[in-house]
Amino acid sequence: MDTRTIRRTTVTLPALGEEGLLLSNVTSLEGGRGRVDGFRYADADLRELDLYEAHLASGRISGLRTQRTRLDKLRVDSVEFTGCDLASLQWTDSKISRTVFRDCKLMGATLTDVLLDNVLFENCKLDYSTFTRVRATGPVIVARTSLRETTFTSGDLGTALFDDCDLRLTEFDGGSFRGLDLRGNDLSQIRGLASLKKIVIDPAQTLQLAGALTTELEVTFGDDLDDQ
Repeated sequence: MDTRTIRRTTVTLPALGEEGLLLSNVTSLEGGRGRVDGFRYADADLRELDLYEAHLASGRISGLRTQRTRLDKLRVDSVEFTGCDLASLQWTDSKISRTVFRDCKLMGATLTDVLLDNVLFENCKLDYSTFTRVRATGPVIVARTSLRETTFTSGDLGTALFDDCDLRLTEFDGGSFRGLDLRGNDLSQIRGLASLKKIVIDPAQTLQLAGALTTELEVTFGDDLDDQ
C-alpha cells in the first residue's frame, strides 16, 4: 500500500499497482452506466467536459486539457490526475477519495460541497479558486501548491496539512480549521485569522501571523503619525 507522509499526516495513495489490475486505454470518461473502471485516459484536448452522476475508479488521467469543466455528483476513487489543465472548473456535490492531483492547473476553480478523503495535491496551481463547504473527512495533504487569493468558506479542513505552499492573500472565512497543520508555510499574507482557531503552527510563525493581523486590522503605527 503506497502512502505519502508529511509530519504527522499520512495519505493513502491510489491502488494502481495492485497485482491483477490492468488499465485499459479509453477515449472518453463517459462510461456505461456512468462508471469508468480500470482505465487510462491521456492527452485529450476538450472544449467541454461535463460529467454528472458518474464514477471514476482505479485510473490514470494525464495531459487532459479542457476549456470548461463541470463535474456534479461525481465519485472519484483511486485515481491519479497528472499534468492536467481543467479551466473554468465547477465541481459540486461530490466525493474524492484516495486520489492524487500532481502538476495540475485548476486555477479559478469552484468546489462546492465536495468531500475529500485521502487526497494529495502536489505541485499544483489553485490560484483564485473558491472552496465552499469543502470537508476533509480523511487526511488531505496540499504540498508545494500555489493558492494565491484562494478562499476557503464554511469548510472543515481539520485533518488537512499544507506544506511549502504559496498562501499569499489566501482567505479563510468561517468553518472549522481546528487541527489544520500550516507549518512550513509563510503565513504573513493570509486573511481571515479569526477563523483559524486552534490550527497547528511553528513558534517562528507567530511573527508572520502578527504581520498578517496588522494588515487585516489596517493598523496605524503611532510612529507614523508622529512623523507627519
